[in-house]
Amino acid sequence: MIEKKYLQLNDLESYKTAFVLSNFVWAIVIKWDYFEKSTVGNQFVRAVDSISANIAEGFGRYGKKDKICFYRYSYGSIKESLDWNEKSIKRGLISRKEYDHILAELSKLPISVNHLIKFTSEKLAI
Repeated sequence: MIEKKYLQLNDLESYKTAFVLSNFVWAIVIKWDYFEKSTVGNQFVRAVDSISANIAEGFGRYGKKDKICFYRYSYGSIKESLDWNEKSIKRGLISRKEYDHILAELSKLPISVNHLIKFTSEKLAI
């Protein structure tokens, strides 16, 4: 008898990338002064955190439409995170190296999330 292997959340490249990135951004923002943290930092962390959180929530949903809806929310959070990354470098809150790393990771995610949407759309019956 062949044992079935079920897809797990941590098998999703988009989730793993977003999760690691969210902790990277957190580690930077947590060191900022109060004003920077309460304005840009809070929004930046929330946007980046919501990428992996929405992937996780979508993964946990039963129906195809629900899953895809949350994956699309994740896509929107990627775009928002790109904006906060730009503001952070422009306002001198992050180094060029941090900016480049965040940008590189965020740039991987749209393709990865779109693959997840396509896979869900094609492989799930309901």
